[in-house]
Amino acid sequence: MLFSVLLSIYHQEDVTAFKECMDSILCQKLLPNEIILVKDGPLTQELNNAIEEYASQYPEFKIISLKKNQGLGKALNIGLQYCSNELIARMDTDDIAKPDRFEKQIKIFEKYPEIDICSAWIEEFENDTNNIISIKKLPEKHQDILKYAKHRCPINHPVVMYKKTAVLKAGGYEGFPEDYRLWVKMLINNAQFYNIQESLLYFRFSRNMIKRRGGWKYAIADIKSQIDFYKLGLFGMPTLVYNIFIRAIVRLTPNQIRSIIYKKILRK
Repeated sequence: MLFSVLLSIYHQEDVTAFKECMDSILCQKLLPNEIILVKDGPLTQELNNAIEEYASQYPEFKIISLKKNQGLGKALNIGLQYCSNELIARMDTDDIAKPDRFEKQIKIFEKYPEIDICSAWIEEFENDTNNIISIKKLPEKHQDILKYAKHRCPINHPVVMYKKTAVLKAGGYEGFPEDYRLWVKMLINNAQFYNIQESLLYFRFSRNMIKRRGGWKYAIADIKSQIDFYKLGLFGMPTLVYNIFIRAIVRLTPNQIRSIIYKKILRK
């Protein structure tokens, strides 16, 4: 099976992290036949130099440049249009794929041709991959994933592989949060989900990530998204009320406490 890798990068990305990401893609046991990188607005010269270095060495490396920063969802929607394969693997430009990631995901699509989207567990690390702070585990089979989605995001976006037609049928990325909303729309469209029961990627964790996920602005956006999921028919009113209550508590707690919640309660 041929497949594409889709990435988006913006000016604040660290060049060392970007190189680690790219090297992890190019050292896979099973390689993609194309890599689509969307430059989401102007980048630093250091990032541009690194990108050009990879592009000069690997003909499968294709670059799409956007004049202005569009945000992750819009950048990925544009990148999707340039992916020539039905199967697309997502990567964030600061994460590190394990060497057999693509091989194991392709085997799932070969074994279960009805599957539209396949993700896996991820290991969250600080500074380097020897410092694993948590593992984000998700249920394996579709029905359990559907139940899980009623309360929490059921797919680890940085390690997902999906069928392009199923994503486009659901309308692609939009709104907030872009990934969770897309999975919900795909579930409503009866797309079939699967999560491999092992970690296939190292996810770069940062204190700033926890900070960004707190405060009134984030809480209000979170509540609006839950209302949208209710309107889409993902769950009923009791679940909506419960979700809003729990999420408001998490978003409005101090950063230090929220960090503990993420590491000790929301991860395993």
